[in-house]
Amino acid sequence: MSTSSEDRIDFDLIVIGAGPVGENVADYATRGGLRTALIESELVGGECSYWACMPSKALLRSGHALRAARRVPGAREAITAGLDVEAVFARRDAFTSDWDDHGQEEWVASAGIELIRGHGRIVGPARVDVDGREYAARAVAIATGSVPVVPDVPGLADAAPWGTREATSADRVPPRLIVLGGGVAGTEMAFAYASFGSRVTVLARRTLLGGEEPFVGERIAAALTDEGVDVRLGATASRVERGSDGLVRATLSDGEEIVAEEILVATGRRPATDDLGLDAVDVDAAPTVDDTMLVTGTDWLYAVGDVNSRALLTHQGKYQARAAGSVIAARLNGATVSDQPWGAHVATADHGAVPRVVFSDPEVAAAGRTEADARSAGLNVRTAEFDLGSIAGASLHADGYAGRAKLVIDADRRVVVGAAFVGQDASELVHAATIAIVGEVPLERLWHAVPAYPTISEVWLRLLETFG
Repeated sequence: MSTSSEDRIDFDLIVIGAGPVGENVADYATRGGLRTALIESELVGGECSYWACMPSKALLRSGHALRAARRVPGAREAITAGLDVEAVFARRDAFTSDWDDHGQEEWVASAGIELIRGHGRIVGPARVDVDGREYAARAVAIATGSVPVVPDVPGLADAAPWGTREATSADRVPPRLIVLGGGVAGTEMAFAYASFGSRVTVLARRTLLGGEEPFVGERIAAALTDEGVDVRLGATASRVERGSDGLVRATLSDGEEIVAEEILVATGRRPATDDLGLDAVDVDAAPTVDDTMLVTGTDWLYAVGDVNSRALLTHQGKYQARAAGSVIAARLNGATVSDQPWGAHVATADHGAVPRVVFSDPEVAAAGRTEADARSAGLNVRTAEFDLGSIAGASLHADGYAGRAKLVIDADRRVVVGAAFVGQDASELVHAATIAIVGEVPLERLWHAVPAYPTISEVWLRLLETFG
């Protein structure tokens, strides 16, 4: 590593950022025998625990359960009221431990990791300053995640817009809500707040969930519309202002004005590297890494999770973290590094086997490549699609079950390279798809993976029959 023998070494590894990614880097490095420090300026547990994954899904789940019950005769008749929003918020608060990280702090200590509270900033190779005190290490990992991008719309930044943090931690329901953005966060929060009684308007520059198969966005837009959401595709705001009456007014490019109590900006994220000191070591503000998460041009710095922009998903960041923590320990201990594809010290799955779920209603579950991505990669693509609603298990699951499934297949190798599902509880289908893609299971062998009857997973058999 770049530190000289005369330098003081405080830790083998310093991890900046104690979200789930940083925690896993530190944990796996510590398991590998390293003395590790974890630096955090906010809550230990990070964005996912307090403002993203957990609170957002807690806000969504009650609405999902209520709608699911209404789709089943017998249960439908037992419903006599709508959501108790205060109870939903209370359940959300329980999942965030009321924004108290004492339990996470205890876990860090139990794992043998030293927690340092404060703002960590790199001041030199393998050197980190925390609020005026400098620490030296043999390696540093940044796991600082990402922050929202606020588009350059005149007046928007001054209109006190909600970001995802405000949306997931709110203790009141605005009568009207404008959602700027048609990605995962915008779509999920539109469903949540519509279920709470807000009149929601979604402004999407193009389509909803544009990174998925085209039928995905079409079905989610239809479902939002059925929930009373005003979905505007191809709509952009040319100006936003909050008046003295407290109301937000968004002027669209065609001159129409939409008025609401709040506006949520959910238009993407960027690496959280502001004031991280990367310029002090000639590293770009959007660092690039190899498959072991080692930052390009360094032999001591690692970037893990959202901060490296490879796959902005908590589970994928934790996957990277397990590889990074293990490889850092191996390198510092002089052990063998397994850095070949699918080895123990690499994040190979980032390149074509990423699972993802949107907790909309219906749910969206996908893994691997879309058809368009596969064709762009030069694969000889064939696809198979099937109506989920015609599966016996789905019709038992809910009256009028509607959904769609699609496999993207490399016809030359006869393996699945992508899958997409839209339907109630479709998230439970995604891991089977992920295993098929990662394992490169030949179609001839998949025929022998018999789906239990009557489950929605029977769609795998129907997809294989459709493919031929």
